[in-house]
Amino acid sequence: MSEGAFTARLLGAVGDLPADQWDALTDGANPFVAHAFLTAMEESGSVGGRSGWTPLPLVIDGPDGSLAAALPAYLKEHSQGEYVFDHAWADAWHRAGGSYYPKLQIAVPFTPATGPRLLTPHPELMLPLLRAAETLCRDNGLSSAHATFIEPAQVPVFQNAGWLLREDIQFHWENRGYATFDDFLGQLSSRKRKDLRKEREKAQEGVEIRALSGEEITEAHWEAFWDFYQDTGAHKWGRPYLTREAFSLLGETMADRILMVLAFLDGHPVAGALNFIGEEALYGRYWGAVVDKPFLHFELCYYQAIDVAIRLGLGRVEAGAQGGHKLARGYEPVRTISAHYIVHDGLRSAIAEYLEQERAGIATDQLRLGGHSPFRKA
Repeated sequence: MSEGAFTARLLGAVGDLPADQWDALTDGANPFVAHAFLTAMEESGSVGGRSGWTPLPLVIDGPDGSLAAALPAYLKEHSQGEYVFDHAWADAWHRAGGSYYPKLQIAVPFTPATGPRLLTPHPELMLPLLRAAETLCRDNGLSSAHATFIEPAQVPVFQNAGWLLREDIQFHWENRGYATFDDFLGQLSSRKRKDLRKEREKAQEGVEIRALSGEEITEAHWEAFWDFYQDTGAHKWGRPYLTREAFSLLGETMADRILMVLAFLDGHPVAGALNFIGEEALYGRYWGAVVDKPFLHFELCYYQAIDVAIRLGLGRVEAGAQGGHKLARGYEPVRTISAHYIVHDGLRSAIAEYLEQERAGIATDQLRLGGHSPFRKA
């Protein structure tokens, strides 16, 4: 796979490359495409092994042999941990006698957060990256390639390459120049403003809430958070995706980009929310609790995140996938985009038709949800 003087090749892991080389391909704004995050997934066993996520980063070397571009990519044996659901596509193709798996997933594992998927400071290499991914699929019997949660600036590259685009909705909080949380509340309708204040009062009653980052986060905190994470995983999807070691590795290598919000009862942590700090956004990722306290989830995951985003001057809070309940708490519906390369023409045509119908529904949903915004009407 060559493009002029540039050569594409596959690696067995992001960890095969030095951190400074990989990170030089990004602007550093998004924490999830950082070498530290992706290698924590590899070294902890969260990906690789029998996880169904086999690291397969695709890179392009320049004429002088230096790293010029990369795709964070994985060979997938299932569709779990992606948050863009293609199970129906897989079932249809199997019923037609095809084999949907393995497929190529261009993504950050287990992380439904928008970000760059074409990692390079050279825009002219973005299309060659996609062409290399297409060649990989065709030459190795892969059914498809899927890039999920693509940052808006890169979507046209996928579109111009002929990949099928798919839309979905998340709920993000937007910082409209607020100086304080009360400034944000002042933009809500009177009833919603009162509701949020009551929720915060009830959530904070009887507990101490601490927001920790950097060296403030100890192994004892990670041990407590592991308990919270396991409890939530058991309720929502049966088996947590990350291993215990992943949290310790993230704490060792990315503590300054992590915000852990904990609730303490009688000096002991009983609930927590884990966030990652980007240059433009705060990303809410995991939450859990070993007590059942009304509104504590909203306080730790949503209101505390807003507080911190305002203090740090961040433009938005991305609170993860799904969750219409976020709407009443000032998080607004935002479209997310994925792109899909389907090798077989017949399957591609069927999926393209399906996506046309799905897009109309997504647009309707976004308009409907926007009408339920808690903000004061102009």
